[in-house]
Amino acid sequence: MYYRLMKKFRLISGLTALAIMAGSTAYNSITAFAETPEERVAAHKEITVESNEIQDWPQGPLVGAESAILLEANTGTILYEKNIHAKEYPASTTKILTTLIATEKCNLDEIVTFEHDDIFGIPRDSNNIAIDVGESLTVEECLNAILIRSANEVCYGLARHISGSWDDFAALMNARAKELGCVDSNFANPNGLPNENHYTSAHDLAMIGKAFFDNQMLCDITLSPMLVIHASDRQPDEIMDANKMSIIPGGTYAYNYLVGVKTGYTDVSRYSMVSCAEHDGLKLICVVLNDETPDQYEDTIALFNYGFSNFEKIYIAETNSKYIIDSGKNYYSGNDIFGSSKDILSIDPGAFIILPAGVDPEDITEKISYDSNDPNVAAVIRYSYNSATVGEVPVHFTPEKTNGTPEDATDKTLSENTSEENVIYINVIKILKYTGIGVAFLIFVTFVIKLLRSYQFSTKNNRRNWRRDRIFKRRNRGPVVSSGYGRKISMHRTGKRSESRRRSNKDLRF
Repeated sequence: MYYRLMKKFRLISGLTALAIMAGSTAYNSITAFAETPEERVAAHKEITVESNEIQDWPQGPLVGAESAILLEANTGTILYEKNIHAKEYPASTTKILTTLIATEKCNLDEIVTFEHDDIFGIPRDSNNIAIDVGESLTVEECLNAILIRSANEVCYGLARHISGSWDDFAALMNARAKELGCVDSNFANPNGLPNENHYTSAHDLAMIGKAFFDNQMLCDITLSPMLVIHASDRQPDEIMDANKMSIIPGGTYAYNYLVGVKTGYTDVSRYSMVSCAEHDGLKLICVVLNDETPDQYEDTIALFNYGFSNFEKIYIAETNSKYIIDSGKNYYSGNDIFGSSKDILSIDPGAFIILPAGVDPEDITEKISYDSNDPNVAAVIRYSYNSATVGEVPVHFTPEKTNGTPEDATDKTLSENTSEENVIYINVIKILKYTGIGVAFLIFVTFVIKLLRSYQFSTKNNRRNWRRDRIFKRRNRGPVVSSGYGRKISMHRTGKRSESRRRSNKDLRF
């Protein structure tokens, strides 16, 4: 223990004047707040909550944060919106992006060795685990140190390990943020230390949070009560520290449905928190920025309770027996007319939207868009309720499995919420195929029938003519008499001379 204390003392006393000046300049470049915490909270509560302005939308709480958002993660539906695009300083909530990138770029057993600038490049009073120059941690140990103890020097070492320099890692952060849907951010470092060029918004942190809270390992780390890094040949000390985020299990503000969390604080940014909770099939992400303590916990819990109490999941396939878009019937069918043939267009039976509790699904509006980068998606239906977007559902070229939560993916849930009659699709290829076969068959049959009829008519006609000739000859054969000139003359029964007699008379006249 004594050695550990001495090591921390060495770390603090050994910080260079350059690092101190850099930290001081960063702090001085951003004007600190002059008012008291109570005045700040009062002023923030005067800021308009945009979601409370929506007609018939559940009224959300008046939180003390300057910016706040409550987002349903699966659908992207914004349930609560307050100043969500305002420029804010994220402090250590930056680290959810840093650690997310690390899991995407590194193996957990990779070794990160710390250099002088990693350790002495942070302000003397910032969070750290007192790692020494030349010591090493695995990437997994780094993730634990960053998310539990918010260790700033570990962020620097991990960023340099991934990209070669902090600046290059910052460029990687900005590129990844854009991919995740961020529109208000610029990240300048991997740990959120004060920098006037390092900023974000509640909206953007929620977008990053969607990806972060999809990573079960990262979520589990944030809920760990203790940081424990055992001594090894790479670093000689047993590093142990408590998780100080009070909303995790066992904390003062422990929340039962919590999935994961990361807090942040600097004098300039004040208190911030990005968290996720899941209950009754809803996965909610909450971001509060520029808040006071313990309001960041109380505001977050109030927003989670607001979301779980006032909104519900609505399955599209369950509520719509017919698929009509803008009354145009662009894509409509009942069951497949060929029974066992494969779907060509379908809506995932597990697809859902989020509506205020008690709202009739008939009151929502639908709009179709063909703008999709997914080659398996024919179109996207976007749903709204009184100008608020409540979700979107893709129309697939091929049927897909339910993409809801594990609870939603069970056979029981699907049997309760979907049926064969509710699968919506049109099988154009099968229809054309079987129609073509039918038309070809009819043409063939018609041709054969005409051929047979022609043959039979010709045969019958020949027989009829032969019989008629025989009968005619038989009927026109009269008594034969001698002409007296060596010729026989046949007389018609009508008494007229035959053609042979007429020819003979002509001969006699000469």
